Amino acid sequence: MPHIMELMGKTRVVVKDGKVIEVGEPEVKWCPIFAKVRGIQKITPEEVKKNMEFRISDFGIFTDKRRLELEDFVGFGATEVMMTGLRSGLLDTTVTACDGAGTVITSNPTLVQGMGGRMSGLVETEPIEGIIKGITERGGIVLDPLTAKLDSVAGVRKAAELGHKKIAVTVPFAETAKELRKLEAELGLDLIIIGVHVTGISREEAQILLENVDITTSCASKFMRDLAKPLAQVGTAVPLFALTQKGKELVVERAKEIESPILINSMPLPELPENKQPRELK
Repeated sequence: MPHIMELMGKTRVVVKDGKVIEVGEPEVKWCPIFAKVRGIQKITPEEVKKNMEFRISDFGIFTDKRRLELEDFVGFGATEVMMTGLRSGLLDTTVTACDGAGTVITSNPTLVQGMGGRMSGLVETEPIEGIIKGITERGGIVLDPLTAKLDSVAGVRKAAELGHKKIAVTVPFAETAKELRKLEAELGLDLIIIGVHVTGISREEAQILLENVDITTSCASKFMRDLAKPLAQVGTAVPLFALTQKGKELVVERAKEIESPILINSMPLPELPENKQPRELK
């Protein structure tokens, strides 16, 4: 089974044995993050292939050479916020995804950042022994080492069995977020649900997601921008929205760790300058 990830404008890329074997068509042609960080002014299949090959050679994604301790990639990404939450005690543990391992439970802030900081939308993956070993050595628990399946609901259930209550979990699907809220009530947990990889979701899915998450990325989603009523927003190009009080507290906690100056200002949200948004929004 190959590895499938959606990255850079939600382009589907297939990787097998450390090689890119298939690249789809980008859904979004311009992303402010890639324009700023890598100077890419137009997302094309060639650029996506180059970027995936760079990730393979630079930090070993989808290979045994995978580096699991990486520096912050952006100031306020989902993993950066979780890393700070673990360090500050606002979170007990996290449930996220990693290439070559699937769903992973960890309370190690460096590991959560290393796995997810430069990860895009992981669609499916297969077990890679070196990655699973590296995660385990760093205090991570791989939900299913035999299949590397992606199942955040089972991941949260396992984290609860291990005695954790304040659990952050990343979700790309509205239905999963709803299921997690039911599980939270059933097991008496205190979940922070973080929406990720939301480019291209429908209006209905966006609404359900916004009703059930505490924090969400906006990616290149038109509906997340149209429907969100954030209590706090970070960034204006590809903003991160905090939608609940506890989501807001986690984002504000993260702000304390950012070394560059920060503007804090009260105003109607969301704030979305047109010239900065990904194009075209999906």
